[in-house]
Amino acid sequence: MRLVILDRDGTINEDSDDFIKGPEEWHPLPGSLEAIGRLNRGGWRVVVATNQSGLGRELFTPSELFGIHEKMNRLLQTHGGHVDAIFFCPHHPDDDCECRKPRAGMLKEISQRFHTSLSGVPVIGDSRRDMDAAIRVNARPMLVLTGRGNSARTELEGDGLLDQVEVFDDLASAANALLSEYGETDTALEP
Repeated sequence: MRLVILDRDGTINEDSDDFIKGPEEWHPLPGSLEAIGRLNRGGWRVVVATNQSGLGRELFTPSELFGIHEKMNRLLQTHGGHVDAIFFCPHHPDDDCECRKPRAGMLKEISQRFHTSLSGVPVIGDSRRDMDAAIRVNARPMLVLTGRGNSARTELEGDGLLDQVEVFDDLASAANALLSEYGETDTALEP
């Protein structure tokens, strides 16, 4: 099984300092849905792991979060794509939970659910916390420069960790790298 783990906000969709609070605020980044479709057709299982502290901050409800994910899945279908599972941390940053990235609890739960080691599994995200969580489970950290990616790259470089991370312009570029690495030539935007 080929598994890839994606962050959501800033990786698949536009991010917002005010949080994505409902389906009407969720807008995919250019090429991201097509990239997921190409990964699916290339035999990859796609899982989303996302911090959603807006729940703990009471900025949106679980129903609104599920509405966002329903919209994402509906739009993915139009590009021949789907996600196999969505894992999210609902906690406020002050809750000191184990599932909130940069801690690795969410990734460990994915490992258990899919009965697989995450060693070498690509984890694609736009933040330092995504990369730190990936490194903690010996996964393959892949930083995209969308969302908060440029500031994350600067932070990683300052800490001497950038050499442990692959850097891509966006999710489409990261997906292309994975597909070509495994000899997959399906780079068409539509199924």
